[in-house]
Amino acid sequence: MESKQRSEGAGGATPPPIDWGAGRYERTAAQLLPVAELVVERAAIRPGERVLDVGCGTGNAALAAAARGASAIGVDPAARLLEVARARADEGGLDATFVAGDAASLPVDDAGAEAVLSVFGVIFAPDPPAAAREMARALAPDGRIVLAAWIPGGAISQVNRISREAVMRILGAPPGPPPFPWHEPDALAALLGPHGFAVDVEEHPHAFTAPSAREFLATEWENHPVAAAGRKILDREPGAADNVLRQALAVLEEGNEAADGLRVTSRYVIATARRS
Repeated sequence: MESKQRSEGAGGATPPPIDWGAGRYERTAAQLLPVAELVVERAAIRPGERVLDVGCGTGNAALAAAARGASAIGVDPAARLLEVARARADEGGLDATFVAGDAASLPVDDAGAEAVLSVFGVIFAPDPPAAAREMARALAPDGRIVLAAWIPGGAISQVNRISREAVMRILGAPPGPPPFPWHEPDALAALLGPHGFAVDVEEHPHAFTAPSAREFLATEWENHPVAAAGRKILDREPGAADNVLRQALAVLEEGNEAADGLRVTSRYVIATARRS
């Protein structure tokens, strides 16, 4: 995720991997804190348990687990976000450690955690089967995996699609295969079932709010790592970024649920996997 190299293929260039340390992802992480707290609640974290947060970012889930008395380890490839998470742990006096790593090679011992959590983190893993193997390896026999994954659809999803399609067009690249559907029960069962897990999935809404659609878009455009990666490509073509922003603003305004300010709802799942 931290590489900025670009590869050439038969269909043209491919987008560089996202550097999640770019921009100010902590602004987005603050918006997603309620989801992390709900994941920790669903995982029923108990004092003294060992908890692993995969793709921890700024540490939301790991810190919420530590606040319940757990000993938490957060793993993420973005060095800057790990520093933010460590500072938050120090400030709160919480038992949480943050280390560099990725979902395909978790830097933890076998059966090293009673709970493995991931809040919109492992869903970005380039190799879902490898991530599943590693989470299963890291989990104690009677433990549980609890993860949050977005459900495609809604205004935010449409805004992301507009930007992604514009980037791929400029690169002259084919759309590529769809991402692994972490939100689908059957797909999760096929992914985790071979490791002995049964999976339960529940849906939830999450509302993004801001004083206005224009302010929300400007803040995300400036601070979100995905937007930062996209801007580098869009800036190669005059007017491309402005066109994406115009379309995105129209989508947000059309999808706005609030009479005053902005409120747009995205849906997500919390999936809980236990060995059957």
